[in-house]
Amino acid sequence: MDSGSAVDGLDMDPDLQTEPTGASGRAAGPTDGLDDVVHQRVRLGILTITNEATRVEFRFLLDSLGLTAGNLSQHLRVLENAGLVRIEKGVEGRRPRTWIAITKTGRLALRQEITSLKALVRRVESSEIKSDHGSQVQRQ
Repeated sequence: MDSGSAVDGLDMDPDLQTEPTGASGRAAGPTDGLDDVVHQRVRLGILTITNEATRVEFRFLLDSLGLTAGNLSQHLRVLENAGLVRIEKGVEGRRPRTWIAITKTGRLALRQEITSLKALVRRVESSEIKSDHGSQVQRQ
């Protein structure tokens, strides 16, 4: 008797079920929509902050995220290489400054990440409701 589910007793919401992807025919996993470049905690913070302004100063990100200059620089390099942020160096008064701005590609990547996270949250919340109301999901 094949219930169509690889998890015994799993009664998934049809809207949350995944379809096979790629040549392997493997069903998409619940986290497949997450982008490893964007999803990393610090980089997600950088993109979120830069999304809220035209540009932000390096020092502001440093203080907001509680990072060392070297650590922040590494994360910015990853985001810049992916085309998600633009880094501008200049002088304000007599002081050198570095400004970071999110690119159009960065805004799109951030929105896609948030959409994927919302889908993951819906999936978890849906399974919690079913579990609380007598679902047949077997627990160890």
